[in-house]
Amino acid sequence: MICRILLLIQLTSCVCGTFVVNVTQTSYQAEENHNITLEWTFTTKTDSSPNSLFIYCEVLAHHKVSVLFHQSEGVEIPQVQDGQFAGRVQWDKDVLREGRIRLHVSRLMTNDSGLYVCEVQTNYGSNYAVCHLNVTAATDEPKPQRPTVSPQPESRGRIVFSVGLGLTAAAALLTVCAGL
Repeated sequence: MICRILLLIQLTSCVCGTFVVNVTQTSYQAEENHNITLEWTFTTKTDSSPNSLFIYCEVLAHHKVSVLFHQSEGVEIPQVQDGQFAGRVQWDKDVLREGRIRLHVSRLMTNDSGLYVCEVQTNYGSNYAVCHLNVTAATDEPKPQRPTVSPQPESRGRIVFSVGLGLTAAAALLTVCAGL
């Protein structure tokens, strides 16, 4: 299945000519339970309509292909979205005319890690771009540490004074005892 998809992607990229799809970042790092925004850009033409736009984004992870987002002829098709992403992926409709696909993935899970492939097809070309997302496990909240109490400058002076006074008293006592 994965080989078939990669072959399809490779073949479409060979015939696409000047149509280009890019990622704004090739690699993303995030922590579990956080949110992330993935963004791709693509070549646009002024006379193109969003109704001629086909977007298919998927995740290749753990020897499995999962559909992240699918939009055809200006309409999102949530029925094909993989259950692991249900209710967690939002897209910005307003930026499509600018040639941008922006997907917000919320409540990240470690199994969201993988290669994210976004393919864009229009009536003037098709292409795809790939980025990598690595989601690490959430770290436990660090326990509050007790502040270390260090002597204040004036109490250090008192300690030095006390030690000095004690040494002076000991020396005086030795002198008195030696005289006896």
